[in-house]
Amino acid sequence: MRARPAVGVRTMRVHLTEHDARRLLVPGPLTLVTTRWRAAENVMPAAWTTPLSAIPPLVGVCVHPSRHTHDMIRFSEEFALNIPSPRLLNHAAYFGSVSGREVDKLDLSKLPTFRARRIDAPLLEGCVGWIECGLEDAIRLGDHTLFVGRVVAVQAEDTAYNEVWLLDDPEERPLHYLGGTWYAALERRLEARPPAQATPEYARELEERAREMEERAAEERAEREERGE
Repeated sequence: MRARPAVGVRTMRVHLTEHDARRLLVPGPLTLVTTRWRAAENVMPAAWTTPLSAIPPLVGVCVHPSRHTHDMIRFSEEFALNIPSPRLLNHAAYFGSVSGREVDKLDLSKLPTFRARRIDAPLLEGCVGWIECGLEDAIRLGDHTLFVGRVVAVQAEDTAYNEVWLLDDPEERPLHYLGGTWYAALERRLEARPPAQATPEYARELEERAREMEERAAEERAEREERGE
């Protein structure tokens, strides 16, 4: 198929290296991975996280084998993904600069924690979302291990999340990691609508698909309510 040139768009595309792919796929929400094993607790920032399955609910986090968190997850067979707000920006940077083998990061930071609902790992105050996971699988991929977690409990601040991130309060937005010492927060939500120049047929198609997505979301909400979630 021959490419269609864009009209009125003047940009310059730059060629990057293969290693830039990981930065282009960021930013998803930064997570602070908390673990507990034999009374020891640890926390590590991780940007390489992703949903893997809806049924059963599975999420993945990539961890380098040299990280203390790698052994903590492997031995405890559980972990929590804490989604920080901008209030924890400096904590997140600190947690990524030292190893839990050398210092007790949670003790030094004095960051308050609270008990998880289904696992032993602590949850961090100052976050806007928390995902508790039992270890489903561990897959070595290249120089990292993909830990597959089965989601066993989820919480979020109601001022920050209601089926989607609300983004109303700047201090209640999920923190994102860009690379190096750079972080970001989402600014506003954008709702998809048929483009102004769309043909009537295309606009009707988009609207129909949007209605289907809304109906599917409503069905999923009803199913969760029936299960008492």
